[in-house]
Amino acid sequence: MKRPKTTLLFLTAFGLATGLAACASAGGSSDGSPRRNPNVITAEELVDFPTMSALDAVRRLRPRWLQGRANLRPQVVVDGARMDNLEDALQSIQAASVRTMRYMSASDATMRFGTNFVGGVIEVTTRGG
Repeated sequence: MKRPKTTLLFLTAFGLATGLAACASAGGSSDGSPRRNPNVITAEELVDFPTMSALDAVRRLRPRWLQGRANLRPQVVVDGARMDNLEDALQSIQAASVRTMRYMSASDATMRFGTNFVGGVIEVTTRGG
């Protein structure tokens, strides 16, 4: 008769341990810092790079954004205005003046801005914009 009680105790302990492990792993990384969105760079992430250009910040924080898909590089939209050249546009913006930078895939960019964004978009919102 002791066997069913032991099984019930084991299942309860297992369920409790599983639940605690799930709660402990929710949010944050192993070093305690919050998880970062791979498609967004926030002003908080740029605090350590105030003199760096937005291009250098992207190279350091999200280098995959600059690779593009099938050798088609993303275009840049700054405060709603489409820019001609990725490097020139991002180089001309200081990281300290950026509120957010967001990478959008080609399909997301097409839905938001219309056609001709086959490489996607890096959307920059500045503190003044």
